[in-house]
Amino acid sequence: MSQASKNLLEGAATFAVGLVLWLFTGGVEVPVVTLTKVGVVMMCVGGVLIATGLYRTARPRSR
Repeated sequence: MSQASKNLLEGAATFAVGLVLWLFTGGVEVPVVTLTKVGVVMMCVGGVLIATGLYRTARPRSR
């Protein structure tokens, strides 16, 4: 599995978990952090990983 594929897979999984946290943990109270905010951060990280995977897939090979 290439690094681009790994980035796409990890990004999609991270984004999906973040989306679930953001949508369904609004009423859950946890000390120190708010799960909805953690979900937003995870979606941002997942989006960056997806963008990195797409960039690595689309860039020309330089060898």
